[in-house]
Amino acid sequence: MTRSSSQSHEETVKYIKEKIRENPSPERCINLFHCLNELNDHSLVEEIQSYLRSGSLSEAKLSPAQWSALVFVLLTSEKELEVFDLKKYSRSEEGLLRLLPVVNASRAALLSGCGVTDKGCASLVSALKSNPSHLRELDLSNNDLKDSGVKLLSAGLGNPHCKLETLRLSGCLVTEEGCASLVSALRSNPSHLRELDLSYNHPGDSGVRLLSAGLEDPHCRLEKLKYVEGLCQCSYQTCLTYQAC
Repeated sequence: MTRSSSQSHEETVKYIKEKIRENPSPERCINLFHCLNELNDHSLVEEIQSYLRSGSLSEAKLSPAQWSALVFVLLTSEKELEVFDLKKYSRSEEGLLRLLPVVNASRAALLSGCGVTDKGCASLVSALKSNPSHLRELDLSNNDLKDSGVKLLSAGLGNPHCKLETLRLSGCLVTEEGCASLVSALRSNPSHLRELDLSYNHPGDSGVRLLSAGLEDPHCRLEKLKYVEGLCQCSYQTCLTYQAC
């Protein structure tokens, strides 16, 4: 390789890396990493693979370019994206937002106890609405989603493209208001969700009645509705009725 061609090669690699640092769309980012591969530059990918091998990735503070490299590595892995466990890579909402393309491509997303708020829920709606939608299981337990986050999720659940079968919202500070949103979503798109975990929340008697009424809808296919008696702040009589449904 002549000096001029070598210089041109280096400038091209530098230009592509600058574009990656601009945080482009996931599709654009993957194309840019493919370009780096064609140019035989694997530096960003090798950095991430080193983190993965050492098991220290969840403790590392990644740059935007490194996050993009991680998305590329995970999406182009030979292993099928069956289960995505965010805690392997990050325990933060920023990690979720950075790795959202991986969530979109996975069948199950385990996001329990990762500091997810309504901001993360707003981003997850895209995974629920995507066509085709791959996501079948979503675990958001032990995050402070509150009713505002559940309302956002419900918008995704009610979308006809959503194929989610299992939703876990244990310990997410859900009240009657959030229950009402979930019931509305189940009525809009009733054919897929089979399991809903609302244990360790605070629906109150009225929230429980709303859920019970939703279960009685002939189009509702829900098979398992989980709660912990005595920790849902509803009366014993209402809980018995709820359990019977």
